[in-house]
Amino acid sequence: MKKVINVVGAVIYSDNKILCAQRSENMSLPLLWEFPGGKIEKGETEEEALIREIKEEMKCDISVKEKLTTTEHEYDFGIVNLTTFKCHLNQQLPTLTEHKEIKWLLINQLDSIEWAPADVPAVKLLIEGE
Repeated sequence: MKKVINVVGAVIYSDNKILCAQRSENMSLPLLWEFPGGKIEKGETEEEALIREIKEEMKCDISVKEKLTTTEHEYDFGIVNLTTFKCHLNQQLPTLTEHKEIKWLLINQLDSIEWAPADVPAVKLLIEGE
């Protein structure tokens, strides 16, 4: 039985654009794009995990708003349960620490990059809801 990994992702809005993060060559799913976030630690709520992960990964502060969706995707390394939340960027701009690149894209530009499979349903929801 594969390991189940519960993770959260932030759909971060700023000036009507959404933050997209490209995974580095050293990460699993190298060079695919994702909504930044990470694993939920024991005892954390999804929202607490998201705020902590974005502080660690991007050195910035977000406000977590409504839940967008939860998706499950089976990879070679395990089953990922990804819950994405719409978030707003508070003052400080993101800084690259783990990712190769970040881009701010309009919703209608989201399908111009190659997304990690677990993030695809959230991308589709955003595009359809535009």
